[in-house]
Amino acid sequence: MPKLTIAIDGPAGSGKSSVARHVAALLGYLYLDSGAMYRALALKALRHGISPDDENKLGSLAKETHIELRAPTPEHEQVGAKNCVFLDGVDVTKEIRTPEVAQAASRLATIARVRELLVAEQQRAGAGGGVVMEGRDIGTVVFPDAELKIFLDASPEERAERRWKEHQEKGERLTLPEVFDEVIERDKRDRERKVSPLVRAADAVLVDNTAMGIEETARLIVMLAKERERELAKAGRA
Repeated sequence: MPKLTIAIDGPAGSGKSSVARHVAALLGYLYLDSGAMYRALALKALRHGISPDDENKLGSLAKETHIELRAPTPEHEQVGAKNCVFLDGVDVTKEIRTPEVAQAASRLATIARVRELLVAEQQRAGAGGGVVMEGRDIGTVVFPDAELKIFLDASPEERAERRWKEHQEKGERLTLPEVFDEVIERDKRDRERKVSPLVRAADAVLVDNTAMGIEETARLIVMLAKERERELAKAGRA
């Protein structure tokens, strides 16, 4: 059977990361954590003393940087790492998980030139198929030719409750109404941003998981993937 490239997009709180990792595990595919790539570049920028606001220097840095994502080791999985991350050939999986790196990554991810170069890296990483990647522009920008595209969504109320529970587990004392407002604001920002806004690809399958858990959602997507694999095999692409 041919191995697919699976693109999963959706708004905050739709469960993209958990579902994508579960889908990859069920299919024996590699999960690609696109956010880890931005963190790796942010780490390099911090080490070089480059400001997250210096677009020219960050663009040049991204151009000369090689980032590779590999399947996580059991040790990395225990600390929550989704991939082993190699920056210019060096394992930086642990180093990219600091608050300082996360903050810098969120800022440089808004820079068009940086996104352009890292999208090229993501495309290279997924070129052979057998990968699952999630985000907000995977099916429209990163993998527009993906064999299976999913737009994962849920009601704002459900997504807010999921996010609120995450905050509770981390000991963060936010109220549910506060998190709901946060989700609505994030939706607005994601859909209206100039660089790679959140848009459902025309050929993406809409999966509403308001009333579904991670396991059920993942199994539905795996079913769609196997159906797509059979279609491609019949078409002579096996």
